[in-house]
Amino acid sequence: MSNRVLVFDVDGVLVDVTESYREGVQQTVEYFTGKRVSREVIQEYKNAGGWNNDWRLSHHLIAGLGVDVPYEAVVDEFNRIFLGNGRDGLIFRERWTAQPGLLERLAETWRFSVFTGRVVRELEVTLDRFARRLTFDPIITADDAPAKPSPDGLLQIARICGAKELWYIGDTVDDARCARAAGVPFVGIASPFSPARDELIELFRAERAAAILDDINSLESVLPK
Repeated sequence: MSNRVLVFDVDGVLVDVTESYREGVQQTVEYFTGKRVSREVIQEYKNAGGWNNDWRLSHHLIAGLGVDVPYEAVVDEFNRIFLGNGRDGLIFRERWTAQPGLLERLAETWRFSVFTGRVVRELEVTLDRFARRLTFDPIITADDAPAKPSPDGLLQIARICGAKELWYIGDTVDDARCARAAGVPFVGIASPFSPARDELIELFRAERAAAILDDINSLESVLPK
């Protein structure tokens, strides 16, 4: 197995979560407050850093609108909306971003891993839908390591893999700070459709991103041969 490792964040990198996690925050806040927060506001929090956890972000936004709700109640409602019953949850609105053949080509010379803020059960649903034929090992989730920007998850992966070369691909400033703290090259994904995209690009540059791409389909052009 290759000791060159590509570590992927999931949301905004492997999958488009515009209509899943972002919509989940909006619907959860609206359920408790009757008010719908904009996606621009959500992106402002993401760019500020420290808000990778959408349960925490939803709870914070609800409190900011003057409604006092226990955190556990917010988590339960978010999960009801997001996971649904059967296939009606927002998670089933997600779209795999990699074009056919991209990851298969990269897998010829790179080992794949995942470091995500998702919990295991959410990740399993998505990988089972889209990536049954791909191997991501190891997988580090919110159940396994402190939240980003802590570098602990990346450092765990490096130790497990004995990696001589490791790159991290993410879409938030917390991902970039995590990579810099771990001392590994970072590729930032800044979707052309993302609110506050220009600000995000500047944040990636400030964190010394090795490259900034619209999506992962240009990844081969920036990785070492």
